[in-house]
Amino acid sequence: MYKILQIAIITILCDQLSKLTMLYILDLPSVGIIDVFPPYLQFTMAWNYGVNFGLFANNTEIMRWVLIIIAFLICFVVIRWSVSEKFGSLGLVACGFLVGGAAGNAIDRFFHGAVVDFLNVSCCGISNPFAFNVADIFIFFGALGLVIFSGKQNESD
Repeated sequence: MYKILQIAIITILCDQLSKLTMLYILDLPSVGIIDVFPPYLQFTMAWNYGVNFGLFANNTEIMRWVLIIIAFLICFVVIRWSVSEKFGSLGLVACGFLVGGAAGNAIDRFFHGAVVDFLNVSCCGISNPFAFNVADIFIFFGALGLVIFSGKQNESD
């Protein structure tokens, strides 16, 4: 469990530092869009009041707190699962990514009322209308890692 918490804390720090940089150093809420590597990468300010792609974004206080509670329940369930199944090292890292990413977005909801999204990636003539953040990247790779690396490892791991 120590490894999960260690990875989760590093994940939260990376996520929150990136968001604080966007909000208070680059002042993205005022600027709106910063072209980083056009047309592939932009910093685009977006407040996500819902879940993925803004689903369930009815902007109520109740939904805000429900989503915070759900995020921490998911963290608890994933940690218990990893401990009970005795994941190997890579499974524990994936678990830490998922927990840290979920906690990072829950922290945003607690302090800002919404998740801070700012990464916008487009490619090949397709303009992406959605933004995401560093926590979302960790959640994605954590979930993918859990699919690949969950399960009991042999004793040599």
